[in-house]
Amino acid sequence: MIRLTGIPPGAFARAAICMLATIPGLASAQAYPAKPVQLIVPFSVGGDADMAGRNLSAAAQGVLGQPVVVINKAGANGAIGSAAVKNAAPDGYTLLVGRIGSQVLLPALQPKTTPYTSKDFTFIGLLELNPVVCVVHPDSPYKTVGDLAQALKAKPGKLNYSHSGPATVQNLAPQLLLSNLGLKPEAVVSVPYKGGNEVALAVLSKEVDFACNNLSSMTGILAGGKLRALLTTTPERLAQFPDIPTARELGLAQLEAVIGWSGLFGPPGMSREALDKWAAVLQQIARDPKWIAGNANFGGIPHVLSPADTEKYVSQGASIYADLVAKAGLQVN
Repeated sequence: MIRLTGIPPGAFARAAICMLATIPGLASAQAYPAKPVQLIVPFSVGGDADMAGRNLSAAAQGVLGQPVVVINKAGANGAIGSAAVKNAAPDGYTLLVGRIGSQVLLPALQPKTTPYTSKDFTFIGLLELNPVVCVVHPDSPYKTVGDLAQALKAKPGKLNYSHSGPATVQNLAPQLLLSNLGLKPEAVVSVPYKGGNEVALAVLSKEVDFACNNLSSMTGILAGGKLRALLTTTPERLAQFPDIPTARELGLAQLEAVIGWSGLFGPPGMSREALDKWAAVLQQIARDPKWIAGNANFGGIPHVLSPADTEKYVSQGASIYADLVAKAGLQVN
């Protein structure tokens, strides 16, 4: 037997580890994230999804220790950016800020042309809720929802509303309002715009008669008295605007189904390490005063959910909207 002397205990083990570290693949293996993360926002700059994404980016990168880069990939009602994430590598370095419009409404309204369903992603977490508020110009003759309903019935096809695409809550809410009033979709003219800000400005400039828009796109305008709110789709009155009646109070409880949200999603089959890391990050930023304040700045209500609860929430919503679309005969043009 050969005995080696003068070699410290454990030297062979340390040498073996050093040799393994030189093997390609093992040397490069690092804990997630080892590089910047791309956060795809499938809508234009300045909209609800963009503000949610940038608020998340600012809070998350300090926790992750890596930059979180927001990339706006707008088009086709959110389908272009969403499809890009669906087809991305599942390593956790390309994620999606999904909205109810892009993740749920679009597949429900255009199932044949949307290149994905709400189930075709890894559910990471819900971020916040965005109440919908129906508004008119302060000079409008319609002081209440009752006034607006009476005008819609008396002048079918004469009034119009703004929205940011067929597969959005801005389009679904007025369509459901018509359905509740026993009116057909053609009883009002829909006028599309690029985003939530433009939807609000169209009412402000009197280009359209009314709109049902995300609160996040109108907080400042409403606070300044530049728009008159007729209702909110929240079950309870908004703390920030307690004078706005709820849809339920007005006998339109079905409109409560129309509420916006933002969520974080990954490609299908996403790395479990990346999923667990982001789930933990979201739970941490849910307690971050700066992230909470950022939501308040654009009218978002913090509502962070776990991956499992997010999947349940989105799946239930998808079923509800599919049923609403079928029953109400909602149009997508």
